[in-house]
Amino acid sequence: MPRLFVEQLTVIDGAFLDAARGLVGESWIVDLELAGELDHQGMVLDFGEVKKRLKRAVDDAVDHRLIVPGTSPRLHYVRSGDRTGLTFKADCGVVEHQSPRTAVCVLEAPAVTPEALTAHLQEAVRRAVPASVHAVTVGLRHEAIAGAFYQYTHGLRKHAGHCQRIAHGHRSQLQIRLNGRRDDRLERRWADAWRDIYLGTSADVAAHAGDRLRFTYAASEGEFELELPAERCSLLPADSTVERIAEHLAAEVAAERPGTKVEVRAYEGVMKGAVAVAG
Repeated sequence: MPRLFVEQLTVIDGAFLDAARGLVGESWIVDLELAGELDHQGMVLDFGEVKKRLKRAVDDAVDHRLIVPGTSPRLHYVRSGDRTGLTFKADCGVVEHQSPRTAVCVLEAPAVTPEALTAHLQEAVRRAVPASVHAVTVGLRHEAIAGAFYQYTHGLRKHAGHCQRIAHGHRSQLQIRLNGRRDDRLERRWADAWRDIYLGTSADVAAHAGDRLRFTYAASEGEFELELPAERCSLLPADSTVERIAEHLAAEVAAERPGTKVEVRAYEGVMKGAVAVAG
């Protein structure tokens, strides 16, 4: 049976709930393979349709969503109309989240694993292909990063698109240059400090009670709320766009190294990001 493949059909930038790590930002590269009969053009499916229709099916299913393990005993999940609310008891602290329903993806699984997510995506793609396609195979993989990387979550209140969702995230590499030369130890220090971090905006903090931080805001999709342990958060003075993240890191490093030219190349997921210079 003829088979068609597309490498890096799309990149999923999302977040998931993990029993040990709590709220985790993630970026998965999605590969796709289709097997089926040839159509009148001699194709399993036109690449234009694959890149348009099937990419949309994958993105609509999970991209920029909070992915939760629907059958986990740690999860309490409530859906009311177009709203959802959840509480998740992770080992590192409780995560509470409220949002429009479209900001959450519920897997019928006890944990968010590549296998569970792959099965969910294969079903979403299968519904989008014609009957002449008999088999769908979805592959998930991480970007190969030789140096430091960190996984963060955030939400951009002012964004007109899906980045406004309060709990989505990225797996991102980080490059820091001092006077033109990369500093591996400095990169790893910041990556370790921000591993599994929520990068929040100070203006979005609604409450700071004890060891808990609550973020709330209204965006074009609706009302969003997120509460989690304060030690899992880092507050920025401005919106947590990748441009602001790069500026923040460059300023922090330059303050530690007077007289040094600092260049930060901060990534937002795979093959995109921002550069900032200070000092």
